[in-house]
Amino acid sequence: MGSENDRARLISVVITVRNEEHHLTQLLESLRVQEAPFEVVVVDSESRDRTFEIAQAFARREPGQFRVLEQAGSRGIGRNAGVRAARGGSVAFIDGDCFADSNWLARLRAALGASGVVAGRTVNVGKPRYGQLERVELFQSGYDVTYPSANLAYHRDLFEQLGGFDPRFITAEDIDLNLRAVRTGASIRYVPEAVVYHHMRTTFVRFLYQAFWNGYGRKQLTEKHGSLWGRYRVLRLIEGQRGAVAWARLSAAFAGYTARVLTGRRRRLGPGVGESLESA
Repeated sequence: MGSENDRARLISVVITVRNEEHHLTQLLESLRVQEAPFEVVVVDSESRDRTFEIAQAFARREPGQFRVLEQAGSRGIGRNAGVRAARGGSVAFIDGDCFADSNWLARLRAALGASGVVAGRTVNVGKPRYGQLERVELFQSGYDVTYPSANLAYHRDLFEQLGGFDPRFITAEDIDLNLRAVRTGASIRYVPEAVVYHHMRTTFVRFLYQAFWNGYGRKQLTEKHGSLWGRYRVLRLIEGQRGAVAWARLSAAFAGYTARVLTGRRRRLGPGVGESLESA
């Protein structure tokens, strides 16, 4: 981009992927039709299927607009690498098992004019009994900080000020980032018109596996930030557990939380993120 104004309007879409060959084409096609200017940076984490080849094919078809990197490690490590390579004044995150509404970036861009952090609405698609389970909300200074990085945008300056995602988190790295952003005085604006569609897990076992690691990540949050239970809407959490599937999800998450405790790593995570965005 030629000028500072061009760079400010450019949104860099950063995607971390691993073994997403069944979803990646749909995702990248949904991004091709977004409002310009934008670029897409795909960060592949040692995929064993055709994910990297599919991303490379898009990069060849759309040189300069689609790029592919290889970076092993956690989602936080991958996203930080993607932001380092990005050129936009803002960065938007979406996951490899998602696809975007055609107006997604337009809605995010408009909202970023008034807020340093913008979260869109994520709509689950797949088996209805899996898709009806709600996010377990956590509030800081009146803001819900659990908006996921499957549909999240940041001003680049704020993202870099925060040091990016903490690479030590297995999950909940997006909650940690949002929490730190709000504590610096940033606001989170929720824009339900910025829609991303998320493919739910195809088997019950994978569904519970995801819940387990979500619980593990919540424990990592308390290690870093201290007790957060007073900021959860616990009554709403309990009331929202309707049916065997909901309770199974909650049980799996509790097992993940407990597993983190039993690892013996009771020392709190430090305040830093452990990885500089300025590093090459």
